[in-house]
Amino acid sequence: MESVVAIFREPTQAQQALEALKTRGFERDHLGFALGDAVAEDGIAQATGVSPEAGAPGGTGSVIKGAIIGVLGGLVMTVPIWLLLVAVPATRVYSHGGVLGMLFGVIGGAALGGLFGALAGSDHGDYVKLLRTMGVPAAQAERLQAALRSGHTLVIARDPSGARTDEALSLMRRHGALSLEDATGSGQLQSERTGH
Repeated sequence: MESVVAIFREPTQAQQALEALKTRGFERDHLGFALGDAVAEDGIAQATGVSPEAGAPGGTGSVIKGAIIGVLGGLVMTVPIWLLLVAVPATRVYSHGGVLGMLFGVIGGAALGGLFGALAGSDHGDYVKLLRTMGVPAAQAERLQAALRSGHTLVIARDPSGARTDEALSLMRRHGALSLEDATGSGQLQSERTGH
């Protein structure tokens, strides 16, 4: 199966591209889209009958990233207090308690960060993983996800036979598909044809 992935500046452009693809005979089951605005996403889904595309779950990477951010947050909140305890002569006696405070800040930050990372990673928001499974190179998948996070709309057309991918790409470009450099600041064509 081959897929065509395109990014659009406006949800209305993506909706028009999806309608054009359906008119040309692409089945709704082979089309997908994603954007950050839940209201606009629901509007496009209702207008076109195409289901929004869910990204892959974040997995353990989200937990580790959350834990690291939690540790850093714990340190940011506790180290300045400990430095004040050490710097002020009258409070130096409490500096050992400040060390324990830092330790608990790090442990608590890691635990809470890991928990929130797990919760955030379960929301099917990792489009890099999804695009990688479709054959999109890692660098382009990351730029596409960055464009999606910055408010653009992602449209995916899958072609089981691989015979109509050029037609899908042409239709998407005709309806305003951007290049990656227009959407994220650097890169090549954002509308990409991928094999799977």
